[in-house]
Amino acid sequence: MKPFWIASALAAALTLAGCGGGAPESAKKEEPAAPSAPAAAIDEASAATITGKIAYTGDQPRPRTLDMSATPACARAHSSPVKSQEVVVNDNGTLRNAFVWIKSGLPDRQWEPTASAVRLDQEGCIYKPHVLGVMAGQDIEITNSDPTNHNIHPLPKINQEWNESQPPKGDAKLKKFAREEVMIPVKCNVHPWMRSYIGVVSHPFFGVSGEDGTFTIKGVPPGTYTLEVWHEKLPPQQMQVMVAPKESKTVDFTFKG
Repeated sequence: MKPFWIASALAAALTLAGCGGGAPESAKKEEPAAPSAPAAAIDEASAATITGKIAYTGDQPRPRTLDMSATPACARAHSSPVKSQEVVVNDNGTLRNAFVWIKSGLPDRQWEPTASAVRLDQEGCIYKPHVLGVMAGQDIEITNSDPTNHNIHPLPKINQEWNESQPPKGDAKLKKFAREEVMIPVKCNVHPWMRSYIGVVSHPFFGVSGEDGTFTIKGVPPGTYTLEVWHEKLPPQQMQVMVAPKESKTVDFTFKG
């Protein structure tokens, strides 16, 4: 019987060798992980500022009146008719709700999300603000100040879609988007006139034009960048801008109706 056992042991050893035997998987050397981009921080000693205004020329559009009669609580929240916010031209001939951001030119670094949350409220059955910017990974605090139910439904193409209801004056929801995406429309499935837009950017260099049509982007590192302005109803525009250390650069855009 001894020769039989010797032969069996030899055959088993050969079989293991043929099936990739040898050092166990845990003893194999793992491939080193790819180094991540260095963390970025704003250098206040050399940071520049980009400001400007978004002008609008031509015939001003007539905003449509929103019909809120289907939800009495929404209609009662307003003493006068509510107009759509698709194209809002200020009294000084500037455009509101334009999203301005540095689209390219920044160093290849990882910017830490801002610690404070950006707020998106539902008040008077309207999203406030209509357009907002947030960093990838930054919290968005969503509140419902109305005495009626709302439904928050972002429609991203890159990030994960979600769809959640929020009761009247309920607890705030904290949400975030993981990847850069300009822009993400947000709707309410209960009230079809409600619409907002969120610009998700991988860095903190963006702004939104306000009631005076101006925007401000602070803390910009010196360099040459492509600046883009986005609007929900008008074609995007781009402009190359170069900023020196501590410089305050003015960059204006004009949309034609």
